[in-house]
Amino acid sequence: MHVRNTRLRNLRVRTTHARTRTASALLTAALAAALLGAAPAWSAPATDGSSAPAAGGPRHQVEAFAEDGSISRATAPAASPYLAAPPAGLTAPGADGDGAVTALVHNGDPATKLDVVVIGDGYSAQEQGKFRTDAAEKWREITAVEPYADYQRLFNVWAVSAVSPESGVTGDPDRATVRHTALGSYFWCDGVERLLCLDEKAVDRYAAKAPQADLVIVVANSTKYGGAGYNDIKSPLGYEGIATVAGGNAKSGQIAVHETGHSLGKLADEYAYDGQGTYQGAEPPEANLSTLTADRMRDQGTKWARWLGQASPDGGTVGGYEGGGYYPTGLYRPTENSIMRSLGREFNLPGREAMIAGFYRHATPLTSPTPTGSWLTAAEQLIVDLPVPGTELRWYLDGREQPRLRGRTALDLGALHLTGPRSRPHLLSAVATDPTPAVADPALRSELTGSLSWLVTR
Repeated sequence: MHVRNTRLRNLRVRTTHARTRTASALLTAALAAALLGAAPAWSAPATDGSSAPAAGGPRHQVEAFAEDGSISRATAPAASPYLAAPPAGLTAPGADGDGAVTALVHNGDPATKLDVVVIGDGYSAQEQGKFRTDAAEKWREITAVEPYADYQRLFNVWAVSAVSPESGVTGDPDRATVRHTALGSYFWCDGVERLLCLDEKAVDRYAAKAPQADLVIVVANSTKYGGAGYNDIKSPLGYEGIATVAGGNAKSGQIAVHETGHSLGKLADEYAYDGQGTYQGAEPPEANLSTLTADRMRDQGTKWARWLGQASPDGGTVGGYEGGGYYPTGLYRPTENSIMRSLGREFNLPGREAMIAGFYRHATPLTSPTPTGSWLTAAEQLIVDLPVPGTELRWYLDGREQPRLRGRTALDLGALHLTGPRSRPHLLSAVATDPTPAVADPALRSELTGSLSWLVTR
């Protein structure tokens, strides 16, 4: 299903439980002008990929991922030196199909879902079908990892076609290879062969074409292992972080899983560098790092104290393992080796808890095709949807629970047996709660409840 996009996106209000996201019309117009207006300024293409041309402007800390699963830090320019004017005879960006949006997964209104935007780079106009196949495969790899597997119906996935004038990306198969692409993706970023960088403004322009962008993944047309995690990006479109992956490499999906640990779970890296010294700072805000040993954590009842001693899905037992947040000493992580330390692993228990809470910051556990606040009559039927299996549903009429209606997702309103004047409205509310034991922190559990209300008359 293709989605037609306008260059001025409608102002959207998105509510998840008690959290409301709003954007002003002025901001929308400014974004539209900045992101969707003029084409990018093209730089001259490099003629020799053995030495990447310098890219001016700001630089960001990014994560690089080795084939053995280890993770390290590097720096990358915000602008790509390979976002270049194509040679004569090549089709420039803006070709037919460029910017087209396809719903790979559509589970409902973007206002009630976590919307993932997948953008291709290095795919020619004739390769857009291949891009959508690669994008779907990357999403399959991501949802094979918990807690994604159990929460798939909270997501929409939008594939945005970025038509490149050449097939492939710079640095593949070797450092001398230069290709001009819609997002300027290139290996050998910061001198690291497997680090796959891009042009951030180009990503914003294409992400803006999707109905909503909560999470962005860029899939490069390459079989070469590599990727990058831009975990300090905060786009005005609403997404935080960008993950780049090679579309044709079976291992690269793990890069996106790790990156979402930052962007959705707000998790810290659990790896360390030798020689970094001892951490001397304050208690980290992230859920998976602490200055406290396991004993002190248990005594204070803080951080992952509720999980101490339990078997973790990444292997081993939750405790206090020294080293994390890039420091070999002074900081502790929950388990020996989760996906926030090296690829090919699962999230540990505190990480899984943070991820589920992150899903619900964008999505809701309860939806209905009938808009909340609608006036209904006793002759109508009301339907609600619970996207997560096991979600508990309760109904309330004028503030009083109706136990006989528990769990019913299709409700004939005549069964309410309303009394009083026919014109008198009654408040009908549905309250859904995900009772998963994977979220134990009371401060996070509030994210797992959602409610909808309607007015009903006889």
